[in-house]
Amino acid sequence: MPARRVAIYYAWSRPDEAKAPLDVIEDRFPALFESRRMLFPRFEELSDPSRFDQGIAGFLDHIVKKNFAAVTLSEAITCAPVIEIERVDEDGRLTPIVPENLKGTDTLVVISFDSRRTVQQASQAEITFVCSFLSIPDHLIFVCPHHDIGEEPSVSHEKAIFRQVADFLHHGDKTIPPRQGFGGFGRSLLAGLGVPVENRFGLRPASEADGTPFPIEAEASLDRLHLLAGVDTFNLHPHLPHFERMDAAIPKLDVLARQKIDPAAPPHPFTADGRTSFDALLQSKPDTFAGTLLVGDATLWSSTAGGVDSLRAFWTNVVQRPHRGDHP
Repeated sequence: MPARRVAIYYAWSRPDEAKAPLDVIEDRFPALFESRRMLFPRFEELSDPSRFDQGIAGFLDHIVKKNFAAVTLSEAITCAPVIEIERVDEDGRLTPIVPENLKGTDTLVVISFDSRRTVQQASQAEITFVCSFLSIPDHLIFVCPHHDIGEEPSVSHEKAIFRQVADFLHHGDKTIPPRQGFGGFGRSLLAGLGVPVENRFGLRPASEADGTPFPIEAEASLDRLHLLAGVDTFNLHPHLPHFERMDAAIPKLDVLARQKIDPAAPPHPFTADGRTSFDALLQSKPDTFAGTLLVGDATLWSSTAGGVDSLRAFWTNVVQRPHRGDHP
């Protein structure tokens, strides 16, 4: 059988992310030097400024992109290079999701790690292409925003701060600012496809007593591509989003997997009504598209937060899934 052709699309504008003012702590990535300072002695191997950009660009290259281990594994399995595309590159050149940039691709992972501040939006041409991509039964696309922490629109400053403090205490990660939202591109793409999903909050996942990730709650009967075969856990990134299906998406998307929330974490508004888990992986229903759409967190493709054995099984299942009919 032909090998899978995989593409990873980083839906950020590198110049807009890298040039975010460092005197504003909200809605931006940390600079590399900030990560080194807050997490010392971790990342000390990146301390030489003559070799490693100590700004936000250095963080993107040497921490974020470097740890997307799914790229290396996919290349090893398929014996073909993974196409990696930045939506807006260092020179300001836009590379959209359109056919000429993704020739031969049957597996597309959209890493919507774009700061909401940069207002990345899917164009109508991109939405049209993804609709066409999903008209082929063998095609698979993941849309992967990250968290949206501290967002409380249309409230007073005092109420916004109250909410941000609750979020901050719940996830407990001192490297995260009071407000940090990602995923505008992913949200706009999903809305354009008629399956609107919001990436809510930054929830702290539960772990076992030995510090390993707590098992996911998987709906095996819905896993028609067997992507979760041998996958017991996801990861322990300390602030993971709940993927809320908005009205039009509820009859079109299933919840394929949930993660338990750390019961020892400080209270969060999301758990106030007794909820103990969040929707971690969504999948289109069989009659929504001919191909398959999944919605999950961007860190599902990273190796930085534990659960790596299960994640490797997940990545392997994605690129070794059986081929289906080539036509709708």
